Amino acid sequence: MYFLIEKFGLFNGWLLTAAAIFIRYALFAGLAYLLFYIIKRKAFSKARIQRTYPGKPNILSEIRHSFYTAFVFALIGVGLYFLREAGYTRIYTDISTFGWIYLLFSFLLLVFLHDTYFYWVHRLMHHRKLFRIFHRVHHLSHNPTPWASLSFHPLEAVAEIAVIPLAAFVIPLHPLALFLLAAWSLVWNVIGHLGYELFPAGFVHHPVFQWFNTSTHHNMHHQRSGCNYGLYFNFWDTWMGTNHPEYRQAFDEIKRREQAYDF
Repeated sequence: MYFLIEKFGLFNGWLLTAAAIFIRYALFAGLAYLLFYIIKRKAFSKARIQRTYPGKPNILSEIRHSFYTAFVFALIGVGLYFLREAGYTRIYTDISTFGWIYLLFSFLLLVFLHDTYFYWVHRLMHHRKLFRIFHRVHHLSHNPTPWASLSFHPLEAVAEIAVIPLAAFVIPLHPLALFLLAAWSLVWNVIGHLGYELFPAGFVHHPVFQWFNTSTHHNMHHQRSGCNYGLYFNFWDTWMGTNHPEYRQAFDEIKRREQAYDF
């Protein structure tokens, strides 16, 4: 993004950054949709979480709102650029300043920080006085597809990404760590909104893997709302008692259905 702004100017850099964000989203979400909803729809039907499929208007709404989100994310990126230029952030560009090990550590730190931030902000947006303002757009997808990955109201998009400039004020961050977080987040958002459960049987009962969220986990959030607020991990939902009580049973039922198809 810094390169785009410096080479093409502020406005054009913003537009190009937004286009890059949307294209990346379209590639990840589009490939997932193409595979699971068109090419291999029948083959993967046994892993379908909800038996029905969303209609075309729902999908177009998800894409339209994701388009708006790309511009909001890019605008926050432009703001971060100016904050760095003014010396307010701890973003650095020379990897040798802290080394590769620190870069990897900073990426992992961002992942856990973002997961914690997301849980509490997400849960706050479900407050009855805030839901319609911030979060209703995302929940128009009761039966989400990968296209819902970035389908937010602009105010929610700001809330979603606000943790990045906040972190940049206090944590030394290389742009590569921010890029890796963006890619990681998009992949997990596509998985969460996939509509199919791809993790293997026993995943939610494994002593390690149970702490990672699944497609079923977030799909149930879209169906039933006041539960399953986590993004990447299941730590906060477990500690705060906000997992849906039937989450693991729902996951196991999908896996049993798959095994029944195999015989």
